[in-house]
Amino acid sequence: MLFNSIEFAFFLPLLFVLLWLLNRNSLQLQNSVLLFASYFFYACWDWRFLFLLAFSTGLDFYTGSKIHKSKNLKTRRIWLGLSVVINLGFLGFFKYFNFFIENFSVLLESFGLHAHASTLNIILPVGISFYTFHGLSYLFDIYNKKIEPCASVVNYSLFVSFFPLLVAEPIERATHLLPQLEKPRTWSYPKAVDGLKQILWGLFKKIVIADNCANYSNLIFNHSSDYSGSTLFLGAVFFAFQIYGDFSGYSDIALGTARLLGIELLRNFSFPYFSRDIAEFWRRWHISLTSWFRDYLYIPLGGSRLGMARTVLNTFIIFLISGFWHGANWTFIAWGVLNALYILPSILLKRNRTHLDTVANGKIFPNIRDAVNILVTFLLTVFAWIFFRSENLVQAFAIVGEVFSASLFLLPLLPSKMLCLLLLFFLCIEWSGRNNAYAIESTGNTWNRVFRWSFYYVLVLAIFLLRPVQEQPFIYFQF
Repeated sequence: MLFNSIEFAFFLPLLFVLLWLLNRNSLQLQNSVLLFASYFFYACWDWRFLFLLAFSTGLDFYTGSKIHKSKNLKTRRIWLGLSVVINLGFLGFFKYFNFFIENFSVLLESFGLHAHASTLNIILPVGISFYTFHGLSYLFDIYNKKIEPCASVVNYSLFVSFFPLLVAEPIERATHLLPQLEKPRTWSYPKAVDGLKQILWGLFKKIVIADNCANYSNLIFNHSSDYSGSTLFLGAVFFAFQIYGDFSGYSDIALGTARLLGIELLRNFSFPYFSRDIAEFWRRWHISLTSWFRDYLYIPLGGSRLGMARTVLNTFIIFLISGFWHGANWTFIAWGVLNALYILPSILLKRNRTHLDTVANGKIFPNIRDAVNILVTFLLTVFAWIFFRSENLVQAFAIVGEVFSASLFLLPLLPSKMLCLLLLFFLCIEWSGRNNAYAIESTGNTWNRVFRWSFYYVLVLAIFLLRPVQEQPFIYFQF
């Protein structure tokens, strides 16, 4: 079931009514309804993988209890290690089995040993990367004595499988979400209105911006050998807006949906394309995953406490794993390495915490220095997206080679004027709302009611009238 589907348009209102009218006085009934709805939502993809989700949930619920009850450190580590190995084992099998088999075969052939790579037709369970990380954060927090194990299997199951974040982002923490599931939630009209506004903006970003950009970027990348360097780079620029509109749009819909149901999820994007350096970009892009790797991998590895050499090594480890987490392809690893190289100068110069405020705070326009820094950071990011979007390294390096050729100065194949105007409108709204949790959070609050509602109706009409004929799947479902 897609957030931008007719099915979801019926599913969400029905759930909303069931939750607040029938079960508003019973927390356990609320959570049970949400749990059933979440499993139904997941079953719409492939009901067979419900068993894997339930097994993973039960495993972590049981081992979390064992970790907490164990007084011996060695026993605690055994229980933690058991669950981590099993969870990552499932993730590795479904996501990386074919990748390792194929690359091991290539390695053997490089030594003159002929090997036949026998791969399986493995279906990747939707959301396995995300709910695996939900469960692992729960176990790590129990092991580190930040939380006590959840007493209710229903509440814990809902934490793992809550449908707005089950098949994509954000990656939630037990310390943040579980307490909300364990206390009564009451209906709030202002929160519901705020949730609807964020859903509306998320749908606009996904359907109007991302999907229309996808038509252009897919044309370029799918026939990359036919185009000049200028067109290829412009295709990468539009892919940058596609992946941002797609992924942050999904996150906005997820956060708005959860708020309708009385739950606050972690913020996942904070206007990353207005960043003034790569370090700031990574504080604003895919925040829940970046912070997850920081808290559960980077800091346990020593973080920046063990000297500069170790800091650099830990940074590369994080970006390598982040790249590999995105998919079983060398292009993602190259993307991760490239971003590690990008951020390295700021780490060596100890300037990676320079830009912690909002750019041009309280001003209409940035100063020249900030504007140049934003442009340079965006261009570096676009260049890295070439590796992320390419089918393989051969295509990626071919595109890069063409981009750095004389054909970069040829007139590119331009997208439609309508798409360019939509992007300009989108950027203006995002810029004006950069101090908010999402772009239109406060848009129109001081306007006349007629103008405010006219703005919302324009967004709704744009979603229906400007949606492309060919529907595009959410990009991050493949991860």
